[in-house]
Amino acid sequence: MSQSSDLRPSTQGALRAETEPGVPGRLIALLAVASGMTVANLYYAQPLLSSLREVFHTSTAAAGWLITLTQVGYVIGMLFLVPLGDRLEKRGLVGALLAVTAVALVTAGLAPNFPVLLIASLVSGATSVVAQILVPFAASLAPDHARGRTVGRVMSGLLTGILLSRTLSSLVSDVAGWRVVYLGSAVLMAVLALALRAALPQHAPTTTVPYVHVLRSTVQLVRTHPALLRRGLYQAAMFGAFSAFWTTVSYVLTGPGFRYSPVGVGVFALVGAAGAAVAPLAGHWADRGLTRPMTGAAFVLAALAFALAGAGRHHIVLIALAAVLIDMAVQTTLILGQHTIYQLDPHARARLNSAFIATFFLGGALGSQLGSLTYHAGGWPALTVLGAALPVVALLYWLTERRKADRAPALDAA
Repeated sequence: MSQSSDLRPSTQGALRAETEPGVPGRLIALLAVASGMTVANLYYAQPLLSSLREVFHTSTAAAGWLITLTQVGYVIGMLFLVPLGDRLEKRGLVGALLAVTAVALVTAGLAPNFPVLLIASLVSGATSVVAQILVPFAASLAPDHARGRTVGRVMSGLLTGILLSRTLSSLVSDVAGWRVVYLGSAVLMAVLALALRAALPQHAPTTTVPYVHVLRSTVQLVRTHPALLRRGLYQAAMFGAFSAFWTTVSYVLTGPGFRYSPVGVGVFALVGAAGAAVAPLAGHWADRGLTRPMTGAAFVLAALAFALAGAGRHHIVLIALAAVLIDMAVQTTLILGQHTIYQLDPHARARLNSAFIATFFLGGALGSQLGSLTYHAGGWPALTVLGAALPVVALLYWLTERRKADRAPALDAA
């Protein structure tokens, strides 16, 4: 009798885990597509810079400000708009931001001069943080036992959007001109706003404190939860390596060894999209409690991938394989990191995500700039050394986490 009583709670818990409703597959697919489409707005301009420089008669350095201001806008949105996901009803917030994004993209597509294009890109970059509101939204809708897999599936759409945006932009601009890239994306944002309005359930705010206090509490979360800063730094190193690779690989592909056209470089980016397939698997690892070992394995994989890229500088197959492995490693640590931070405070997931993304996005910006400088100073071999060094540094930091975890039981026993 006592044995059956002892077994009953765990059995009931298992039954609840099996019967607890999850997020409908159709809604997960919509969230994944929406995340990918909105984050792609940050990267459409990268393959268009040479065309825009000629159209608006600007220098190479001036044209580069288009990318910089778009990224600056995204950081602003992460810091000041994403935390509103805890303060406002999420469905209405997403619709409003997408509407502003659509208007900004129309303005960019019709821009009569370069300053107007810059301002419109700044605004569209800021409001494209919709993706970072939808991911914690999905985490909030998912049951505990499937949260990692749900986030992984949504993130696979987001990461695919990042990787395919350059390809899509190159192909569309080559066929119909650069303005159609922006105007087409504006139409997509309007359609997404309507689709999400119809499909998303209402989701009440998780806090009623004033907006200023919400911003202040975002900073406080970093101090309160060491895991948030740690996972942010892990991902900053990985995203820095990712950005260094994708910023400079175009120089290799268009150089004497391969002589790819800009469209060819865009098509090469399709190879990296294969790495998005690991996102749902990473979510499964997170749900099984394998976050720590798989994080370390991803650091090792990234370092080895850069070594492969360095050894295969004259072999496109090896560079392509390295691209897939790098993307897989970066996506794995991203999914595992988000799964970790969403457990810290269910009522502050938007703010936790804001701090996490802002931290590693800064790492990505630094990696892109440092990668460009390194490549021009020492070529592809120097770049691959830099790329391998960043995950190695993260791995060394990860070892300190292992030592602290191993030391805790010993202290308890003492």
